[in-house]
Amino acid sequence: MTSGEAEVARRRLTSGPGTLLVWLYGVMVVGAVSRSAYQIATQFDRAPLAYSLSAVAGVVYGFITYTLVRGGETARRAALVCCGAELVGVLTVGTWTLAEPSAFPDATVWSDFGMGYLFIPVLLPLSAIYWLRKGVPQEDAA
Repeated sequence: MTSGEAEVARRRLTSGPGTLLVWLYGVMVVGAVSRSAYQIATQFDRAPLAYSLSAVAGVVYGFITYTLVRGGETARRAALVCCGAELVGVLTVGTWTLAEPSAFPDATVWSDFGMGYLFIPVLLPLSAIYWLRKGVPQEDAA
């Protein structure tokens, strides 16, 4: 692959809908990290599991944001894996918070499938996986 082709592949992740994904993931990084940092620093004993899960969500969002901005095939694959892990996390925590609310005295970013964040936490990985799969070179898609 020439340097020009590599630059086109790199830009592809942040063009069109990719720009919106980067922006939304960036907002989620700020929201999840600032929320969890404050809660861990001031009231960790109240809901350690919930606050720790929010911190994990923030780290996942940060990594996905970084890989989308970095671009390239390796970054695309890493982002796909992370988005899959994020989706599993959202579905697991969302189900857990509905099935056993007493386990979460306070909400996480992923509680109730992200209801406190307008369901963005469940919609974002689905959108990102679609966008990242759409960018797969044709010979890799088969």
